[in-house]
Amino acid sequence: MNQTDLFIIGLVANGWGLKSLLHNWNKLGNVNVFVLNLGLTDILYLLTLPFLVVYYSMKSKWIFGETFCRITRFCFNVNLYGSIGFLTCISVVYRYLAIVHPMRVMGRITVTHSVMISVTVWLLVSVQSLPDMFFSKTYGNNTEKCFDTTDEAHVEIYLKYTLGWTLTGFCIPLLITLGCYGHVIVVLCSRNTIDKVLKQRSLKLMFILILLFSVCYIPYHVFRNLNLWSRVLTKQGICHKWYDGVYIARQISRVLVCLNSALNPLVYLHAHENIQNKKRTTSLFDCLTVVYSTTKLKTH
Repeated sequence: MNQTDLFIIGLVANGWGLKSLLHNWNKLGNVNVFVLNLGLTDILYLLTLPFLVVYYSMKSKWIFGETFCRITRFCFNVNLYGSIGFLTCISVVYRYLAIVHPMRVMGRITVTHSVMISVTVWLLVSVQSLPDMFFSKTYGNNTEKCFDTTDEAHVEIYLKYTLGWTLTGFCIPLLITLGCYGHVIVVLCSRNTIDKVLKQRSLKLMFILILLFSVCYIPYHVFRNLNLWSRVLTKQGICHKWYDGVYIARQISRVLVCLNSALNPLVYLHAHENIQNKKRTTSLFDCLTVVYSTTKLKTH
């Protein structure tokens, strides 16, 4: 899949997803705030794709100036880590708290809370991504290149920066997501009172998120850091045969990570399905309320 195909598919899928989301805004609940922001991160990146299409069609010759190159790469990073952030929010607020602690959160997480959390995610992602804009993206005075990392002169410090970036922007959200869904699976398997449809939807969302992380995010972060490390070693005069394999894997992972903008609409589809099953979910919470109240009475 090339950049043009990704732009068309991503724009159509996200356009349809956002239209469906806005049409059913009042029916989806607080999760719509996170899904909306997820879509906005994709649109932000998709708007830069036409410029990258021109760049690669001209055999990696950037004609839009270094400043816009930095802005383009910034939009990509905001999309990447914004997607990870909002997917983590969906996992924690929409699934973990709603299933594991339904009585504690029911009616307490408002739209205002969701908006505040979303603003915090945008701020954190922007702060994490902003330093990348101050690294050189060209070969000295040659502005015909637009690196997604940096040039050889600054590769050592960029490796340190990207390792910290990977830890805070990817590893921690990944561990949070895995921890939440691990607990959710335990609860789903141990409670017979939970509706079968809710179990299926939870497992489906978990599968979507695992797919996104496994296909789009994990390979990208692993091979980005390995490739930077190989560049540092090469600069020090240390050569190994595995460099070429890492470079090829790095190029493939760059293509895969761009697929997140095309795969994120699967979350819209999942949210749309929830509309059809909202009555069952309401009945589930009613049932849980009765069970919780009964248990509380018995303990007193």
